[in-house]
Amino acid sequence: MPNVDVAFGLFVLSVVLSYAYAFVGGFTDAANAIATAVGTRAFSPLQAVILAGVFELIGALTGTAVALTIGKGIVSQGVLSQSSVCAALLGTMSWSLISFWRGLPVSETHGLVGGIMGAGIAAGGLQVVRWASLAPVLAAIIVSPVVGFLGAVGLLALIYRAFARVERARTHRLFFNLQRLSALYMAFSHGKNDAQKPMGVLTLALASYWGWQTLRVPLWVIVSVAFVAALGVASGGWRIIRTLGMRMTALRTVQGFAAEASAATVLQVASALGIPVSTTHAITAAIIGAGTVHGHKHVRWRVVGEITISWVLTLPVTVLLGYGFATLLSVLLPAGSSAGIR
Repeated sequence: MPNVDVAFGLFVLSVVLSYAYAFVGGFTDAANAIATAVGTRAFSPLQAVILAGVFELIGALTGTAVALTIGKGIVSQGVLSQSSVCAALLGTMSWSLISFWRGLPVSETHGLVGGIMGAGIAAGGLQVVRWASLAPVLAAIIVSPVVGFLGAVGLLALIYRAFARVERARTHRLFFNLQRLSALYMAFSHGKNDAQKPMGVLTLALASYWGWQTLRVPLWVIVSVAFVAALGVASGGWRIIRTLGMRMTALRTVQGFAAEASAATVLQVASALGIPVSTTHAITAAIIGAGTVHGHKHVRWRVVGEITISWVLTLPVTVLLGYGFATLLSVLLPAGSSAGIR
């Protein structure tokens, strides 16, 4: 009976942590959707966070392909217990909050992948990692920022060519409004990809506890997680907004539009393919691309260097944190208590 109580307690904890992760991911990733719009003053900070929260919610309700990849595409199904799910989330959120405290945008995607990998390795060794399924996710670490960078550069080049003879004031007014649309497109795309990740983790916790043979994402999970993620976005992530929207490069509305449109399109394609990609990588690279169009001196490379270091560290650090939390919980909990009720 005590084991049943502990198993239920772990189940409740994993559910609570899943929603906490959705909220933390929302406010640490808020800048991805709204930083450029705030930096160019297309939206006031209050307008930006409210609209981003609404469109985050709408985007999260449009599919579950990414959630299923998180739920069953990283480690073999059935390997992770309730304590493993808790360990993965604790590892992921610990790194996210450290990065947020430093004011650095962090990839929630690769943090979660690393946390699940670490917890899975602690539970069953390296052989439980589904490397074939992980290959597109790992490849996206390089592909998504490259495409975001080149997309912003290419789109800006086309815009400058098309509007070369248009009066600057008219161009500014046009792209002031277009950037508002691109910011909403970015928020929608962020919800379509990023908000599905906590859905996948919560579904994993439910499947582990109830012994589901087939992984599916219930409608109530989609709605509730999307709502909590939207609340997180609406709470804002002002440290990161300042880094992306103001510290890295000075943006005009045309550059903000190009960066957001490029990054959001990367997210849309990845979401359709069921590949969880880093919104942070895509939008940050797109902002850098937009800034370099006028010359490399327009980008503050020291800030870019700090962000790059956090990117490089995210996956290995969260693997170690997930492994460490899983090992700690296995020592503290009674044997067999984390397997859940079948």
